[in-house]
Amino acid sequence: MAAISNSLPLKHGLSLWCPQSSALHRPNPSSSLLTFRTFRRCYAAFANDNREYVIVGGGNAAGYAARTFVEHGLADGRLCIVTKEAYAPYERPALTKAYLFPQDKKPARLPGFHTCVGSGGERQTPEWYKEKGIEMLYEDPVKSIDIEQQTLTTNSGKLLKYGSLIIATGATASRFPEKIGGNLPGVHYIRDVADADSLVSSLEKARKVVVVGGGYIGMEVAAAAVGWQLDTTIIFPEDHLLQRLFTPSLARRYEELYQKNGVKILKGSSIKSLEAGSNGHVASVKLGDGSTIEADTVVIGIGAKPAVGPFERVGLNTEVGGIQVDGLFRTSVPGIFAIGDVAAFPLKIYNRIARVEHVDHARRSAQHCVKALLSAQTHTYDYLPYFYSRVFEYEGSPRKVWWQFFGDNVGETVEVGNFDPKIATFWIESGKLKGVLLESGSPEEFQLLPTLARSQPVVDKAKLQKASSVEEALDIVKASL
Repeated sequence: MAAISNSLPLKHGLSLWCPQSSALHRPNPSSSLLTFRTFRRCYAAFANDNREYVIVGGGNAAGYAARTFVEHGLADGRLCIVTKEAYAPYERPALTKAYLFPQDKKPARLPGFHTCVGSGGERQTPEWYKEKGIEMLYEDPVKSIDIEQQTLTTNSGKLLKYGSLIIATGATASRFPEKIGGNLPGVHYIRDVADADSLVSSLEKARKVVVVGGGYIGMEVAAAAVGWQLDTTIIFPEDHLLQRLFTPSLARRYEELYQKNGVKILKGSSIKSLEAGSNGHVASVKLGDGSTIEADTVVIGIGAKPAVGPFERVGLNTEVGGIQVDGLFRTSVPGIFAIGDVAAFPLKIYNRIARVEHVDHARRSAQHCVKALLSAQTHTYDYLPYFYSRVFEYEGSPRKVWWQFFGDNVGETVEVGNFDPKIATFWIESGKLKGVLLESGSPEEFQLLPTLARSQPVVDKAKLQKASSVEEALDIVKASL
């Protein structure tokens, strides 16, 4: 423990606790907080590099974890968040949706979407963290960890000794290699506010935009580009949009919608290189068949990979990627936890290990992990996969699109509805409903979906196929509960 120095003032948010006991120590909130405040009053001049709880990563999972610490009364002076970003945690989905809208269509901006407004919670601005006594180390990512000594070293050289460590580093965008133009000016990837700001700056001057990738990022960015009235092309190697979830029939409906909005779609196309013009700026996309597409702005949305950073020694899962954890988000190293995109966790409902890159899982895993760390909670995480997307939501759009999916997309499918105004797809395996997707549903209909997916009722497939409307189909499966 560092020596006491009367000349050093107490740094805001520093813990006076030295992590020498078991890292799985679960303090009694009331007695521990009282003891801590007593020490802070008695030794106000003490300052050291010890932190009782450290969260590495400043994304959504970190924000929800911080809120859970506050709810347990164990944040003030005890919690430190180390992030590479310049901003307090925010609801990242906004970056590929409303953040990209042009100025006349009311784009989203900070502090409007700081965590935890996405789930109806209090907006956690930088001032919120200060008020709660949470130390924030901005723009200073962790570069190394010493597991034996329980220390972290940041890029600036700061040394932090932790008691319990939560890894919430998320994922990084998959990039095109530099040798094929992946780093050219005008080529964009989106993972944080700085990325989105750079893209908005390009869209303000753009004429022709090419979006590479037919998944969530590709679809959302292409829809946003339409709001700028730009010549927009979306290119992907798969047979149809969002191939990992959409059926061919469902994808065709969305492809037709995008084409009606002026988006050109090139399916089954590979990219050979991104070509620069005479000024060094990206000017075209060269396809595998030798043809080229003009572009002054290119957005790459081809997936992401877990940001395991310096934490490989904690224990990786080689099949799904990320850091292996149990149902309480504990890694193989006592006192170290992993949450959100970076965690490979037991997906209890389907009895398999999974890694989920989604805001809903980031929120829930953070809350579950911290509750297990700070209290007597021992029940394992029981997550129901949930995905959604919202596109064409800007003012003046002829149709705003919002779909939700719950469950597992396995087995045979039954599609009901004509997409105008709504459509539903049901996944059925061995007679049981495994997953359901609904487009343009009512609030009551959307609320029904997780109950259906978790209950997995036995449904009459033939009866479902005869349903004349989405409403009738939902009544049929609801009656099976």
